[in-house]
Amino acid sequence: MSGSPLRELLDALAERLARPRHEWELAVIVLSIGAAWVLARTVQARVGARLQAAALAKAPLDVLQFSIEGVRRLAFPGTAWLLLWAGELALRTAGVIGSAADARLLRLAVALVSALALVRLLVYAMRRALVSVALIAVFERAIALTAWGVTALYVTGVLADVTDWLQATRFPMGKTSVSLWAVLTSVAATLVCLLASMWISSLVEARLSATPGLDRNVRVVLGRVVRAVLILIALLSALAISGIDLTVFSVFGGALGVGLGLGFQRIASNYVSGFILLLDRSLRIGDMITVAGPVERYTGTVTKITTRYTLLQALDGTETVVPNEMLVSTPVVNHSLTDPRVRLAVRIPIAYESDLELALRLGEEAARSTRRVLADPSPASLLVEFGADGLLLEIGFWIEDPAQGRLNVQSAVARAVYQRYSASGIAVPYPRRDVRIVSGMPAGDRC
Repeated sequence: MSGSPLRELLDALAERLARPRHEWELAVIVLSIGAAWVLARTVQARVGARLQAAALAKAPLDVLQFSIEGVRRLAFPGTAWLLLWAGELALRTAGVIGSAADARLLRLAVALVSALALVRLLVYAMRRALVSVALIAVFERAIALTAWGVTALYVTGVLADVTDWLQATRFPMGKTSVSLWAVLTSVAATLVCLLASMWISSLVEARLSATPGLDRNVRVVLGRVVRAVLILIALLSALAISGIDLTVFSVFGGALGVGLGLGFQRIASNYVSGFILLLDRSLRIGDMITVAGPVERYTGTVTKITTRYTLLQALDGTETVVPNEMLVSTPVVNHSLTDPRVRLAVRIPIAYESDLELALRLGEEAARSTRRVLADPSPASLLVEFGADGLLLEIGFWIEDPAQGRLNVQSAVARAVYQRYSASGIAVPYPRRDVRIVSGMPAGDRC
């Protein structure tokens, strides 16, 4: 790093020849960084709150979030950049520095702060583009710090010395030795290839999701196949870039195949069953199904189909993870495979003295007045039983959205029927029992 401002300062400090301008420049840099850190917190709080209040009604939610995140990430480097330029201007005015060559330390700090702002924006943009890659959000700070560190080494002129040291540092691996630089470049190439493949696969999945004439299950299958192929290509490309001979994995691949065949039969069966479910269209996302499990039956709406399991959401909000093998090998009741309409019924008893025809007509009217009940097929009231306490009526009706719940619409129909029955004088009978007292008891049993 000969000729760099950092080397110039270190040599001057080592020889105790540091110039007064160096001390002033260091003081300006330290004060600017400290003041920027304090001001950045105020900017993040106030500007973020104002953006939310002013743009919430005008800008879309994604645009608003992007703007707030951009302000939050640029608050510190942007404030530090302005303070550093203001400090240089103050030193020029005071006559401490007279040219750009005298302000090399300040220019170096400005370059590092600018690199920090650029790296933060690029990493955030990458995370926004790769929403489906959760690891980027988790390691966002580490990725940004690594990228900024490499940029800082390049700007300060130290990158070449660090690269030479990494290439000279070697450690044995079998009969050969590998440099630390080769390991780092291999890891970097693998990460870059994987990120590129995931980005391309996310674009393909978004394009497939926007295709109107394509079945939803087919979209899921194509998206996952494309992602798997792209990841495989990315790994092979990374190995080729790293200079690793792919033939060394032939024995490992054979052993892995034997292991999958012997030890992972159920896992492989679930994966194969997942592709079968997605391709044969017996299940779709949004269908309401009932699965006969080994202990109990599981009923719910299909919310997610992966290559290993299917997620069912019950009407009470609970979720059940069902292995795909169970859906292929056991009977499955699909309540909305060809027709989403489902017939429901409400049973209500009436007294024998009530007007039967009026009760039947009022039941149909109550069902038709309920919001989710279909007009075609029309509701029907039926006499189903002569009970011990009264006549048992059944009001049958159809709905087309069983995923929205069944008990709620049944309750609405029952309430509407009860209100009409009460207004028309049709009584819902109480249980009645006749008690008879037999006279003529024997004389010995009398008190």
